[in-house]
Amino acid sequence: MTHVNATAALEQLRRRPADERRILFTGATVVTMDADLGVLPNADLLVEGDTITAVGPGLEAGDAVVVDATGTVLSPGFVDTHRHAWEAQLRRIMPDVDDLGAYVMSTLAGYATVYRPQDMYTGTKLAALTAIDSGITTMLDFSHNSRTPEHSDAAVEALRDTGIRGVHASMGPHFGDWDKQWPGDLTRLREKYFNSDDQLLTLRLATLATDEVAGPALAYGPELARVAKDLGIGVSVDAVFGTASSEVILSWAKDGILGSDVTLIHATGLTPEAWKAMGESGTTVALAPTSDAQIGLETAIPAVDEALSVGIRPGLSIDVEVALASDMFTQMRALHAIQRMRAVNAAHGTGRQPVRITTHDVLDFATLQGARTNGLAGVTGSLTPGKKADLLVIQAEDLNNMPLNDPIGTLVLGSDARNISTVLINGEPRKWDGQVLDVDLPALRSEVHASREYVLNTHAA
Repeated sequence: MTHVNATAALEQLRRRPADERRILFTGATVVTMDADLGVLPNADLLVEGDTITAVGPGLEAGDAVVVDATGTVLSPGFVDTHRHAWEAQLRRIMPDVDDLGAYVMSTLAGYATVYRPQDMYTGTKLAALTAIDSGITTMLDFSHNSRTPEHSDAAVEALRDTGIRGVHASMGPHFGDWDKQWPGDLTRLREKYFNSDDQLLTLRLATLATDEVAGPALAYGPELARVAKDLGIGVSVDAVFGTASSEVILSWAKDGILGSDVTLIHATGLTPEAWKAMGESGTTVALAPTSDAQIGLETAIPAVDEALSVGIRPGLSIDVEVALASDMFTQMRALHAIQRMRAVNAAHGTGRQPVRITTHDVLDFATLQGARTNGLAGVTGSLTPGKKADLLVIQAEDLNNMPLNDPIGTLVLGSDARNISTVLINGEPRKWDGQVLDVDLPALRSEVHASREYVLNTHAA
């Protein structure tokens, strides 16, 4: 074994072919999110190539590069189950948006219509790099501005170029001119970019719950379910809200097109009958805690209690950066606070004990359940030997975290992007010694500003 500092360790790793790399993190508190392994104090974790091969105290690793992780917490990378990544150069352009309609008209009926393929690339790349910086190792990009095949290619290539574990969920745009190539173009995309079952990128079909916003062509139903089944890909359904969505959920259950390969996003304001059908079918759910609450989607209450009541443990997501925060720490904290507030409020004065979720719950939603929601439960989401090495090293002795008393509490309630010293994705260092790697920040900044100015000026014209 060779003990080296962070810079030397990275140099040693990068001198080796990726499949021959061996890295041993030692002396960490390892939050595995594996029910059988739990939290391991003063433990080691071995990565060989792209895979976690051992977790536990006192590991021997031969010629591994050893990184002293004393004073840190090792965690699975976070999993974002739904983000419209192409919008990233419009971040916080409407921070106080009043409702969904205002977002739809300004962004989907406005800015989106002038996007070029290069704008798709820039926004998606910026979103993915920001995700990596804040510890998100898997991101589902709900790419609903696929105006041409070139727009789709640009979005996929941005995910590929950043090194994130990316899920490209493809959908045609809501408004404006487009080639009407979707969903037929999914076949070409699969053949071009997704021809292996063992790669960083995966493909899903993205669609809407109803025809209320953009018409029937984008709404989920038997026809789109057949497209997904023929391609062997999952389905992510956005804008699942209220009575209309509840009614179509019951029709999907009757048609047999719900199930574990289908994710319903938001799921706010649904009827008990719809939730029952979702639970019985094993359908997955992606919550967007800040989106529901801040934008005011249907009831504006993230549907965590409804999901748990029918046996669904949801994933978490960011949604739209035009109005919301970009990181998973914010989603975990928002959901944790909102659910516990509601639980105590409902029990106040009744003598009943509030049923409150825990920090472990929301970390589970942000990691293992997110992976399951994205169809990647066997690949990522926990530090289980045999899974891919998607992990975070979080500094537990930084000013805002020390002293380490409860590692899960520290991850959920104390930490943020500045505390993440290392991010591995598929065993590849993507953030190291506190810096995202292989990014020319001045060039990226110029690219982002140029794209933003083009979109704003062209849209205004």
